[in-house]
Amino acid sequence: MKVLIVYAHENPASFNGAMKDLAVEVLTGQGHEVQVSDLYAQGFNPVAGKHDFTELSGAEFYKYQAEQVAAGERGTFAADVRAEMDKLLWADLVIFQFPMWWFHLPAILKGWMDRVLASGFAYGNGQMFDRGKLAGKRAICAITTGGPAAFYPDLAESLKPIMFGILYFTGMQVLPPFGAHAPVQADDAARAGMLAAYRERLEQLAATEPVKYPTMAEMGMG
Repeated sequence: MKVLIVYAHENPASFNGAMKDLAVEVLTGQGHEVQVSDLYAQGFNPVAGKHDFTELSGAEFYKYQAEQVAAGERGTFAADVRAEMDKLLWADLVIFQFPMWWFHLPAILKGWMDRVLASGFAYGNGQMFDRGKLAGKRAICAITTGGPAAFYPDLAESLKPIMFGILYFTGMQVLPPFGAHAPVQADDAARAGMLAAYRERLEQLAATEPVKYPTMAEMGMG
């Protein structure tokens, strides 16, 4: 299996960093191929705009999504966007490793999704949800939270805008998330327990069933 870890934390000594390192260790130990997109280390620009393209389509009215479609047809995505797209196309499984901020993604990771999951590349022209262009790939959110588990009684529901609205929308099968709750408030033994639980999840990824979301047909979309 080919695994891409999209890692969004500035401090390699953080608990997110420990989770990322553990994932690399466990998955390579199982014989899987692993690549890491370390967004902070790469200096990834999260702001979408005209710089995402080596040239514009020449349309009279500039529209970002239309330029994404044109860039896909012409091969004119900027090098940093194209590099991340190539990693995504390579991967069978994508692990999104991040701290939850305001019940959502850190800006650098949201920007990665804005720029890389481009119209025409990841979705479009009726290709979304179970018919999305990234169908056949799987994804999982592996996160840390600042608050205790009681703040997130249903973590998958808390992450639904990401899991359903972004990952499943583009066609990926989405595995149940893994959450390490308030590691900054925990003692060493509790943090070790969180990593042990994550190791167990990682070891079982290949056999993990995805979250069941409705198909396009079930949503009455043809």
